Amino acid sequence: MQTKIDLNSDMGEGFGRWAMGDDAALLNIITSANIACGGHAGDANHMATTMRAALKNGVGIGAHPGFNDLQGFGRRRMVLSTDELRNLVTYQVGAAQAMAKAAGGKLRHLKLHGALSNMACEDAEIARVCYEAALQVQPDLVIMVLAATKMEAVVRDLGCAWAGEIFADRAYEDDASLLDRSKPGAVLHDAKAAATRILGMLKEGAIIAESGKRIAAKIDTICVHGDTKEAVEMATALRIELERAGVMPTRL
Repeated sequence: MQTKIDLNSDMGEGFGRWAMGDDAALLNIITSANIACGGHAGDANHMATTMRAALKNGVGIGAHPGFNDLQGFGRRRMVLSTDELRNLVTYQVGAAQAMAKAAGGKLRHLKLHGALSNMACEDAEIARVCYEAALQVQPDLVIMVLAATKMEAVVRDLGCAWAGEIFADRAYEDDASLLDRSKPGAVLHDAKAAATRILGMLKEGAIIAESGKRIAAKIDTICVHGDTKEAVEMATALRIELERAGVMPTRL
């Protein structure tokens, strides 16, 4: 089993006076932060605050672009033209890059959010448009992809830096996609069980689907969603169990 792994979480997902998640606590646990860029959530003030806190904690800063869908939190599918999709990603990554620089840091990685991410897992062309747009803004970005999906095939073809991601708090279909949130058991709430499950995946070098199927995967980073009420408990349990197993959380 590998001795190092990145831990990432989605954050900066408040808007205006509305806050979501305990970002301050998570930043003491994780190694990479995927920060909302004003599409599905977030705004300039939340971005600045989250990025400064990430830098203070030595956590890598990432852009987390999603559909312009504040009411639906970016989890509703939208049909965009190629140009619209390219511009959506360019705009949000550019904002994240500028805000990171202003905070005294540098944008390190990119991870698509919500419905946009799910669609990119299924459609290689969507993934390609998004990733090419991001890399045109910043060619050295590390692209986080859902391991063993069409996302991974695209980044391998592009030859860019990339990291294979699995989720601590989500269940999987047999094709390595995430079980739809509308289905029972899609979101996991038991921190200890989730940590044990992740260790099993790392030992086997494979995603373990809800059916029990093993899907061979390159695993570089583990996500804990920051918007669930168990997020801090989940991240804490995961980090403890990883360190007990000799796997050191290390940022990308």
